[in-house]
Amino acid sequence: MARINTNYDKLAAGYLFPEIARRTNAFLEQNPGTQVLRLGIGDTTEPIVSSVLEGLHQGVTDLGNTETYSGYGLAEGMLPLRQGLAGLYGEWGVSIDPSEIFVSDGAKSDSANIQGIFSQDCVVAVQDPAYPVYVDSNVISGRTGLAGEAGYEGLVYMPCTEENGFFPELPDRKVDLIYICSPNNPTGAVATKEQLKSFVDYANEHKAVIFFDSAYAAFITDPSLPRSIYEIEGAEKCAIEMNSFSKTAGFTGVRLAWTIVPKALQTEDSEPGKAHALWTRRQNTFFNGASNVVQAGGLAALSKEGREQTDAQVAFYLENARIINEGLKSLGIITYGGGNAPYVWLKTPGGLSSWDFFDKLLGECHVVGTPGSGFGPAGEGFFRLSAFGHRENVEKAVSSIKKSLQI
Repeated sequence: MARINTNYDKLAAGYLFPEIARRTNAFLEQNPGTQVLRLGIGDTTEPIVSSVLEGLHQGVTDLGNTETYSGYGLAEGMLPLRQGLAGLYGEWGVSIDPSEIFVSDGAKSDSANIQGIFSQDCVVAVQDPAYPVYVDSNVISGRTGLAGEAGYEGLVYMPCTEENGFFPELPDRKVDLIYICSPNNPTGAVATKEQLKSFVDYANEHKAVIFFDSAYAAFITDPSLPRSIYEIEGAEKCAIEMNSFSKTAGFTGVRLAWTIVPKALQTEDSEPGKAHALWTRRQNTFFNGASNVVQAGGLAALSKEGREQTDAQVAFYLENARIINEGLKSLGIITYGGGNAPYVWLKTPGGLSSWDFFDKLLGECHVVGTPGSGFGPAGEGFFRLSAFGHRENVEKAVSSIKKSLQI
């Protein structure tokens, strides 16, 4: 008799972003013709830059010629792209062997799939608030109990608060798998080298593994802040890093990312190299590699011209973040993030709950954002606004907030 995976039934309410869409659609049905300005989901809006488009076009052209046609490639990704990514890390002073880089179709899927090479009884710790896939994928895998007001039973939440600068303290017990995102989604906070070093030391002491999501590393403007966890001594023994072309090169719909599994990585019950071998096997078993065309675009994004053009686009989004930050602060709203990340994290005025502020912002200003509580218990009382938007729409949204928000 076929049976379903009942762990799906543990998932709390609806997924965050579908719930946002549901409430927004309900508002539009009640207010036909109203323009809603969206500063919610972190989806890029500016067109792909010309040099990357040329790379994508060349990838298509190559498939149309006998001499350059390519079928199945390496599940780990084409070697020139992996070499290019290794070169990028070299610029940050980090030595990565191309064979340790696995190209994929998304950091989101990798962050969910990577747990599959680890034991079912691993204790998982997550930053709180956190990108929902970290939590939900572990719920689905059966590593948690039911959800309550304090979160899911069995998960170790590491609160990120105003008091600790939105970077958590070390777990107060032994854990096995640790999710860290820097620059953080949703808070926009960026971990310092000292903060990451404390987690690397903890992980090496307890034979834990850190899943480090650095998908927004390109937005870091402060040279003293690390773009990779491998800038920290000892991280290659305990950390797996995920990054993406999504926000850097506008590949949210194109899909291209990478995960680094160092050969030196060691777990409590395995020697160095085992985790790397398992992820290699997993990718070759379940995955045939990212699109050849898309990988050609990724290679173009790493070129000198590609880097210059995509860096300019990143700067454009950071300017959006500045506009949002200044507009909110002019109203006396407390904000965080935005300087080294594309997200502005604000404290809801008047002690409103996150969802109440969502409804207020939508109703009074016709602006959509993301309730902080949707990212975890510690997100209650906060709200995320995204800098991914056309400049005109961002300016309209900020103007509407300054004019119409009643606080």
